[in-house]
Amino acid sequence: MNTTTLHPGIDGAGVVQRTVLPGGLRVVTETMPTVRSVAVGMWVGIGSRDEAPEHMGATHFLEHLLFKGTPTRDAMEISASIEGIGGEINAFTAKEYTCYYARVLDEDLPLAVDVLADVVTSSLITADDVESERGVILEEIAMHDDDPSDVVHEQFSAALYGDSPIGRPILGTVESINMLGQERIAEYYRSYYQPRRTVVSVAGNVRHEQVVELVARAYERAGALGGPRECVPPRTGGPGAESRSEVRVVDRPTEQANLVLGTTGMSRTDDRRFALGVLNAALGGGMSSRLFQEIREKRGLAYSAYSYTSAYADTGQFGIYVGCLPSKIDDVLSICRDEVSRVVAEGLSEEEIVRGKGQMRGGLVLGLEDTGSRMSRIGKNELVYDELMSVDEVLARIEAVTPEEIAEVAGDVLKRPLTLAIIGPYGDKDFGSHIA
Repeated sequence: MNTTTLHPGIDGAGVVQRTVLPGGLRVVTETMPTVRSVAVGMWVGIGSRDEAPEHMGATHFLEHLLFKGTPTRDAMEISASIEGIGGEINAFTAKEYTCYYARVLDEDLPLAVDVLADVVTSSLITADDVESERGVILEEIAMHDDDPSDVVHEQFSAALYGDSPIGRPILGTVESINMLGQERIAEYYRSYYQPRRTVVSVAGNVRHEQVVELVARAYERAGALGGPRECVPPRTGGPGAESRSEVRVVDRPTEQANLVLGTTGMSRTDDRRFALGVLNAALGGGMSSRLFQEIREKRGLAYSAYSYTSAYADTGQFGIYVGCLPSKIDDVLSICRDEVSRVVAEGLSEEEIVRGKGQMRGGLVLGLEDTGSRMSRIGKNELVYDELMSVDEVLARIEAVTPEEIAEVAGDVLKRPLTLAIIGPYGDKDFGSHIA
């Protein structure tokens, strides 16, 4: 067992420490002595992109099942133990990892660690639980399918990445969920939920030594502190996804059309991601952005209009989302294409760059004002990055972005082949001209 200090903090606050326990289990903490709460997260390096086609949705299915019961707690006891002390417990599944987390008062840290470790290491995954939770997940898929803004982003990813693991839906499909059996899910659990794939991150009014002791005790009690001693390294990027040009239209009698227009972006370790972030903020990151001003403020064509980026180990996304009346979609798409072309040809103004940097810097700092966000930052960084950059280092990287770097990124990303996904009452209307 070895402990290192990743960041020294200031006056005892913001100290980030890391300990590797037997079996490769990593524990990272950040001290926040001025708060009275603690956030605990258990991050497992397995996501929906790791699934075979016939196992689509297994990672998310497993996330549900882990709350159904262990040898020492049933489903009611798992939730009541945390909610009964005023805390919260939940989980989420992403493309490349799964996280189980709880937020409690600092004095209740031992209980939170014990419950989460019990859930992650000792789930029963019975056949009865699989069948009962199957219905819950099918309801979740149905709820998701009823929301056009959710569906259009899912369709955009599917069109952008094609029939590949990263392009498939995290929830799976009705067909794939109905095919998953208890034996297959239990095998998935045993294969991937190992200490060497797991990071325990804790932020709040804590002492690192206490957290390490609590985690080690909980994992030892479950007989889970073993296996290969080396941690699984961060997922490395391959060649990435090739940019595709495709239009995908889902015909629905909706009152509003929903669209996403975009292309592949950058991987999360690409040094140019900071320049892309500034570009995204200026183009569609807020009410003062170009897209919002042109589409909503000046022309009143839509209520919601924004751009976004997302990043994975080997690729990423850049997208523009708009929700508008079906009759306005051609005008909206023309404006989106015009603004993208104008950024490529002319770059951003000095004022836009300053505003974009300010938005990124403010969003970063304001988003780290609570224990949950701090826990997520250090946990996710430990799992998917080779190093943990301090907040000040990230702010400095944002501030150092130059107009030339933004122009270079715009000339690369925004000139890639475009993909378009649309949900609306369009029948077989052809939108191909908008991405030509």
